[in-house]
Amino acid sequence: MLLNKTIKPSKILEETINYVKNGLNDIIYDITIERAVIGIFFSGVILNTGHAGISATPIKEIPEAVCCPSSARSMPNAGHLTERSVDRYLKDATSNIPMKKAMGIAVLSALSSYCREIGLTEDYDMKVGVDALDCVDLKDDTYPVLIGAIGPFLKVLKSRKKPFSVVELDTKTLKPDELPFYVPPDKTGEIVPKADVLVITGTTLINGTLEGILEIARPDTKVVVVGPTASILPHAFFKRGVDILGGDIITHPQKMLDTLAEGGSGYHLYGHSAERVLVTPKSPGFNP
Repeated sequence: MLLNKTIKPSKILEETINYVKNGLNDIIYDITIERAVIGIFFSGVILNTGHAGISATPIKEIPEAVCCPSSARSMPNAGHLTERSVDRYLKDATSNIPMKKAMGIAVLSALSSYCREIGLTEDYDMKVGVDALDCVDLKDDTYPVLIGAIGPFLKVLKSRKKPFSVVELDTKTLKPDELPFYVPPDKTGEIVPKADVLVITGTTLINGTLEGILEIARPDTKVVVVGPTASILPHAFFKRGVDILGGDIITHPQKMLDTLAEGGSGYHLYGHSAERVLVTPKSPGFNP
C-alpha cells in the first residue's frame, strides 16, 4: 500500500531543507518565528523577515485528537511556538509526528518565499495568479488519476464524462456521484501506472507517500502536485518527475493567519491574503 496513514520520511523535504539552508547560509540563524497559527484546515507561520508559509493541518492523521491528554502529545509545544528556533522546525519537517511535521513544512514554505525574494529562482519559472489545474491538458483519450479528493479538479473530471480514478483515504470526502470513480488506497500501485495525467495533493508530503507514488508513475505521465502544502521550493519535485507544481504565495501574512485562526479554508484566502502560483522547470519551449 503506497497511500496510507503511516508517516514516512520524505527525501523531497530533506533535500529542500538542505537547499534552503545552503542558500540562506548564516542568515538562517537570525530568522525567528513571529507568529504561528494552527487552524482547522491549514496552519501557518510568519517569520521576523515578514515572509509567511502555510501547510495543511493533518487532523485526520491524528487519531489521538479525541481527548486533551493524548492530543497534547501530538503538539507538545503549544503555547511556545514562537519560542522555537527555525532549525528546530526544519527538523520537525522530517518528524513522524504529523502536526509537528506540518508546522515544519509551513516554516519551510516561509523560508522558500524568502529564498525566492533573494533570487534563488534561476532554474524554474513561477507565474502568480495561475491555477496549476487550469494548465492540465485533458484530451479525449486522456486517462486522469487523482490522488486525494481535490474538489475543483473532481468537478472538471466529472464534467468531461470520461473515465477517471480518484484514490482517497477518506471516502466521506467524496460526493455520491464521485464514488463510482473511487479506488481504495491499497490499489494505488495498480492504478497510478495507468495514468496519462496524475494529479497529486500536496498533503502526501505530510504522510510521506509522495515519493512512492512518483516512483511508479510512467515516464510519459504528466505529473502535477497541487495544494498549499506544496508551496516550498520545487527542485526536489522536478528531480523526481513532477512537471507542474501548484502552490500558494502569501500576499498579506497577518490577514492570512487571522483567517486560518477563524477556521478559514483556501476559498477564504485566495484573492484576499494569498494567490495561487504555477511553478514549472525553466526550459526552452516548456509547455505546461
